[in-house]
Amino acid sequence: MATPRFTEETARPRMARLGAHSHIRGLGLDASLQPLSANVHGLVGQGRARRAAGVVVKMIQGGKLSGRAVLIAGAPGTGKTALAMGMAQALGEETPFTKLAASELYSLEMNKTEALRQAFRRSIGVRITEETEIIEGEVVELQIDKPLGGSMTGVEGAGESAAAAAAAAAAMSGGGKTGKLTLKTTDMETVYDLGTKMIDSLSREKVSAGDVVSIDKATGKISKLGRSFARSRDYDAMGASARFVRCPDGELQTRKSVVHTVTLHEVDVINSRQQGFLALFAGDTGEIKPEVREQIDSKVAEWQEEGKASLVPGVLFIDEVHMLDMECFSFLSRALEHPLAPVLVCASNRGIARIRGTDYRAPHGVPLDLLDRLLIISTAAYEFDDVRTIVKIRAEEEDVELAPEAADLLGRVGVETSLRYAMYLMTSAALVAAKRKAATVGLEDVKRCYSIFLDVKRSAQFLRDNANDYMYNEVGEEDEEVAAAHGITGALRGPPTADLMQT
Repeated sequence: MATPRFTEETARPRMARLGAHSHIRGLGLDASLQPLSANVHGLVGQGRARRAAGVVVKMIQGGKLSGRAVLIAGAPGTGKTALAMGMAQALGEETPFTKLAASELYSLEMNKTEALRQAFRRSIGVRITEETEIIEGEVVELQIDKPLGGSMTGVEGAGESAAAAAAAAAAMSGGGKTGKLTLKTTDMETVYDLGTKMIDSLSREKVSAGDVVSIDKATGKISKLGRSFARSRDYDAMGASARFVRCPDGELQTRKSVVHTVTLHEVDVINSRQQGFLALFAGDTGEIKPEVREQIDSKVAEWQEEGKASLVPGVLFIDEVHMLDMECFSFLSRALEHPLAPVLVCASNRGIARIRGTDYRAPHGVPLDLLDRLLIISTAAYEFDDVRTIVKIRAEEEDVELAPEAADLLGRVGVETSLRYAMYLMTSAALVAAKRKAATVGLEDVKRCYSIFLDVKRSAQFLRDNANDYMYNEVGEEDEEVAAAHGITGALRGPPTADLMQT
């Protein structure tokens, strides 16, 4: 007989997905909208832009900025998207926040204006308030009476018909179960008769004597609120994570207001097709007819008059807004005048640029008629101290231990090249340090990664120095001026680590 082999299963560590802005918790402002000295919310620098964003957040929370638009303009890598994420965190989860890249609108499956309209309605919440009758109390006794007939021997009897066998099988599966549930509060106690569905629901929730439960009379939904304090000494009947609550007082049956928050787009999808609720999970919403939206808008307006619902204007953030064309810009100008319009926040890193689809140039690549509707927040380039602080915050977020001299070098790299390049350099240097089984990322790790991975300036300079080795290379006088404007000059033609790597 072969000897059995036992393998020990080790729990795999759960992979944590970190985004580029996962370290941002808010705008980092105090009650008077002044930047906090400590970087408690993840945002660093940009004091003037953060104060302006804080004013916008206060206006949104006060309902005074609905249907208005804000433009965050600045050079690449100056924290425009981070500022928008800080606004989303400051507004809280109750305010709808939709993030959209302008390049996502160009698809063959949906019209551009339809995609923008869905993004607008996804940014408007509807807070629906309804009253429902609930039964809330502590379970005193739960008694389930199983049917007497329908044993297995009766099912398999030779003289029984197929219908009798099926009835007996249904009885065995619990189709005819009945029972009684005794609930109490501090003032009263009542016994309820139970049917099959309620018994199954109680079994799924694992309700037992001593639990405090809430039962929705309209839907029959059972929610277990916790264990009663009177059963706190029953150590065998509870686990380590048991939650204790007080026994309800008053009557068992009460009326309770329940608030549901949905977006207008979700209501559109549910009412636009027979299985619209499933389409929300599948993502295949398709184009929605204007008649459906008009009916929903009229119904929401009726609910507002009756006091059953209230609108929650949210925020629609469009990154790379200069990628939109004239058709989209015209739609935005008209949509902002609609009564059901959210706050539009755009971001652009362009200067005087050509409007997509035309030969006209405009500031930030946005038409002048739309620019006139925008509040513009400008961002400035980060200084050395700001870049070094951001590097340290990201290192803490990614569980990377940085040596002080390595953080200083990454700060210099971020100032001379770009902040994103410094972030990527830190991540790759952490892998190099882990390869040599070091707990701290040192100066040599950063230098090694800097010599392996090129930044934009060194890569462009390499292409210019070796232009004849590449196919279809076209370099003119205009390209020389552009390269000089971006700092790609002959001073960088030395060894790639000659300037920044000298310590």
